[in-house]
Amino acid sequence: MRKKKVVLFASGRGSNATALYEAMRDGRIWGEAAALVCDMPQAAIIQQAQQWGLPIILADRKKFSDQHAFETYILEKIAPFQPDLLCLAGFMRILSAYFVAAYEGKIINIHPALLPSFRGLHAQRQAFEAGVKITGCTVHFVTAQMDDGPIIVQAAVPVYESDTVQTLAERILRKEHPSFIKAVALFCADKLQIKGHTVYGTDTGEEA
Repeated sequence: MRKKKVVLFASGRGSNATALYEAMRDGRIWGEAAALVCDMPQAAIIQQAQQWGLPIILADRKKFSDQHAFETYILEKIAPFQPDLLCLAGFMRILSAYFVAAYEGKIINIHPALLPSFRGLHAQRQAFEAGVKITGCTVHFVTAQMDDGPIIVQAAVPVYESDTVQTLAERILRKEHPSFIKAVALFCADKLQIKGHTVYGTDTGEEA
């Protein structure tokens, strides 16, 4: 079985993208990073990708007239790589139904909360302000509805009385990396099946 071609999407420091890249490089994921897509010219992940020798597709949203033009540009640029999977690893743009349709069932996102709770931006702050005792992270397939796709992997994180939003976010992040790696490894090994809104093939006996 050939390695899956994976395009990484990130907007900032790219710690999740780095975790995925290193897992592919080390053989923990049977895939290879084909390119990086970034929408922020000053993002730290760009310099990291340059060190890896990874092709970089810079799509600065401010330079496009509208969402459609922005997404069309990205689709045109990633097409030559023939990706099997797109990983939204801290990509801070909501993709439209037009984009998602082009790679239906082949886009995976990481969200810093236990979906379906606390969708959208600032999920860690939402959980903190709601006073929940447990939150976490979710890796899921992307659909046209925001943070509503079939769930692949979730990992729980306790919320302590001494927490701040920052300390909670840091604790969640430590679970994000292994959760994302597990989900992508399962995808690249052809283990996952989507039936309705449920993902099957995730029971590996290992915690994320």
